[in-house]
Amino acid sequence: MKYSRLGSSNLRVSRVCLGTMTWGTRNSQQDANAQIEYALSQGINFIDTAEMYAIPPTAKTYGTTETLIGNWIAANSTRRGEFVLASKIAGNGLEYIRKGGDITGEAVIASVDASLRRLQTDYIDLYQLHWPNRTSPHFAKHHPGMLRFTEVEATVHSRQMLEILQALDACVKAGKIRHFGLSDDTPWGINEYIRLSEQHDLVRVTSIQNEFNLLHTKDWPYLIENCVHADVAYLPWSPLAGGALTGKYIDGARPPGTRWSKMQRNGLFRDTGVSNSAIKAYAEVATRHGLVPAQMALAWCNQVDGVTSTIIGATSMDQLREDIAAFALCLSEAVLNDIASVHRQYPVPF
Repeated sequence: MKYSRLGSSNLRVSRVCLGTMTWGTRNSQQDANAQIEYALSQGINFIDTAEMYAIPPTAKTYGTTETLIGNWIAANSTRRGEFVLASKIAGNGLEYIRKGGDITGEAVIASVDASLRRLQTDYIDLYQLHWPNRTSPHFAKHHPGMLRFTEVEATVHSRQMLEILQALDACVKAGKIRHFGLSDDTPWGINEYIRLSEQHDLVRVTSIQNEFNLLHTKDWPYLIENCVHADVAYLPWSPLAGGALTGKYIDGARPPGTRWSKMQRNGLFRDTGVSNSAIKAYAEVATRHGLVPAQMALAWCNQVDGVTSTIIGATSMDQLREDIAAFALCLSEAVLNDIASVHRQYPVPF
């Protein structure tokens, strides 16, 4: 396993981050325990969760994933230092979480405390804002021309961000969290948080996790280049596009029990004729070079300059083993050229 520094922090994290969002719906406590043990045995020292999980998000499953992780920590208390633990505060829009309200300083304090209780730990290494209060182009919100960026709106958002930063800084000083990160945000969001932290001598943003895969490359190079020069770790989520890049959904296939056999939230992972063609083309590249499509997609993500650690998720141990093994691969120039050729043909397939 290889490791990278997490942005401007002193933490070194594995190039693979264990995602956990299905724990509590499709995965049991026993499954969660097995995945944690196997991941640690393979050198993974980075685990990501969120107060909103398990997925799909419901009032009933809210907080379940953190609880499962907390149960493992409680049973293995001497091993807490073996991994970097990341969690997130949910943003606005979910009525059963803080009545759907914006992230505020008060919400940050309360949510950190609640997550610590569920996780049964004294500290969270990386605490992230799951999505910003303002609309950002994530979770299938791709509507150029429908948003306006006025100075008044920017001022309002900046004031909210300062309040959030002050609360995060207080949590760091209290020893409840070590670092903070963003999720599903933009270059302006990154840079405004940096500006505010420097102006007010507050905790600095360490990382950002955004959707990034062969079907969804909008962050390259703009946001990723920003991260590199601002010393902010870039953490891709959904590197397999919700499983689409495994090829198992080609031509409308819906294997029983898979994610796409169920209703998808917010229009994520839209199945279109163009996306189907793109997935087929990538699968053909993998076959031509003797690679497993899923492993090729993960290895490609890992080799993008500026990526710090890629968040994977699996519902079975076989999937987890296959996914982790992908990070031992080094794609040749020939493979990368063939991938680039497909990407030029299908730059925005969703």
